[in-house]
Amino acid sequence: MKKYIVALAKDERETICALTSKGKHKSQKIINALILLGCDEREYQKKRFVMEGIEVALNGRKGSRIYAKKVDGDFEAHLVAVSCTEPPEGFARWSLRLLADRVVELDYIDSISHETVRHILKKRNHALATKRRGNSSRAKR
Repeated sequence: MKKYIVALAKDERETICALTSKGKHKSQKIINALILLGCDEREYQKKRFVMEGIEVALNGRKGSRIYAKKVDGDFEAHLVAVSCTEPPEGFARWSLRLLADRVVELDYIDSISHETVRHILKKRNHALATKRRGNSSRAKR
């Protein structure tokens, strides 16, 4: 038994056909448009179009998840300070995982992934490099 039947109106079908014939849209949007055209011919089913309309079916839904930030400037300063110290015995340098384990061990944070450590250090390094270079467009004048 078919639960969702897609029946595009003439103007919706023309809009979708125009969208797929021009190559100036995101690939996922064009793929979704092609699927809708296929649905209109009763070959496939597209629940999202039937329940939420053409706009959501083509562009997708906006993310509704909200994450609380665990990391603040104080923690970032501690992380950078730890990364500037000597690495543990048996290691030539700090790895991201070693840094993550050490800041948890020192009770600077409850838990943190090595990827978050990477983002923090990359952001910090980028800020320092920008500060050292200054505004390069003014220097050329």
